[in-house]
Amino acid sequence: MHALRQDAGQLALVTMTKLFYLLSLAAFLFCGCATVRHAVPPDMLDSVSIYGMQNIRTFGGSPNDGFKQDFVTLLEQEQKGSGASFDPQEKRTYHLLAISGGGANGAYGAGILSGWSQKGTRPEFRVVTGISTGAVIAPFAFLGSAYDATLKEFYTKYSTRDLVRLRIPFSNSFASTKPLARLIERYFDEDLLKAVAAEYARGRRLYVGTTNLDAQRLTIWDIGRIASIGNEKALKLFRKIILASASIPIAFPPVYLEAEADGEVYDEMHVDGGISKQVFFLYDVVQGMEKALKEKNIDASRNKYVVYVIRNGYVDSLYKEIPDRILAIAERAVDTLTTSQSIGDIYRLYMFTREGRGEFNLAYIPASHVSRAREPFDPVEMKSLFDLGFEEALRGYEWKKAPPGVGQ
Repeated sequence: MHALRQDAGQLALVTMTKLFYLLSLAAFLFCGCATVRHAVPPDMLDSVSIYGMQNIRTFGGSPNDGFKQDFVTLLEQEQKGSGASFDPQEKRTYHLLAISGGGANGAYGAGILSGWSQKGTRPEFRVVTGISTGAVIAPFAFLGSAYDATLKEFYTKYSTRDLVRLRIPFSNSFASTKPLARLIERYFDEDLLKAVAAEYARGRRLYVGTTNLDAQRLTIWDIGRIASIGNEKALKLFRKIILASASIPIAFPPVYLEAEADGEVYDEMHVDGGISKQVFFLYDVVQGMEKALKEKNIDASRNKYVVYVIRNGYVDSLYKEIPDRILAIAERAVDTLTTSQSIGDIYRLYMFTREGRGEFNLAYIPASHVSRAREPFDPVEMKSLFDLGFEEALRGYEWKKAPPGVGQ
């Protein structure tokens, strides 16, 4: 088994998984036939329907009237669920959870959530967002501790061979994600879709981010609304979004979504949300809520946001002697870039809580943990990360109150 994990194909995949920015390397490889595209024109991006559904997404950093109205609906659902009269001056606390990318390191976040449940202090989150591996975790986190065992299984049972397959000739990626797609079909089934829809009806929200590669824009999907539609196309789109958010370009193939406008059918190319942002919340979600509150004549300054960020990776600078070889240098450069990006995204969330009315909480893999992964998705290493996160949370995780380098 160890020999199989270390064969040439797997080692190539280890490298290429981390080198998705290095497009120049693809010129040295055999290429297969490309998919014929009919991409959505740029002026139609905001008006197309996806698999017949509309008002199910927005673009990062852009105001969206549909999402703003949805937050009004959220408040109405919250009021209906409580059975109490609606007091616009009432103080409200909203617990928000943002889960970052990180590939196999998502096992750490899964462990944090499970240990937190076991501790008995995990809150019910009003809003959950996930991107890349965080997109896989987010629906389980959204639905609560009843799904902890499923989350553990997903992040400790499977290896690289269970998720991807190296393929030759190469066309739009080095590997096929058909095995991962089958796992997503198994875990994200009709029952889970109904459970998400039920929580959406209670005034809770779940968002997943992908990257529209044609538009170079973060796309934020309202997963709860999609789940509420409840038909076969909604389930298909739900699964495709999860797969797309975890599809690292070049290493894994992009996911195509069917779009329609003015009676003509187009396609959109979506890939890993992590190339746009490693974690998201800020303007994309909370400011929409602020505008909705104003429309309801609610004093937004009386609201408090308790923001939790789970970074499935390191934020500390880790020393490692790098061999004088092009692939080793490139791999290290991409790791550094991704870590820097995540710190920047985390810092923006922190500034929102500082300037607004919030409390910031951050968890990440400690620098003391040394990875011993022998492949991109090594179940032994992932189990170690899960156990680390679980034990830290069970003991009562000391959430960081500021990003690295910022005085607390």
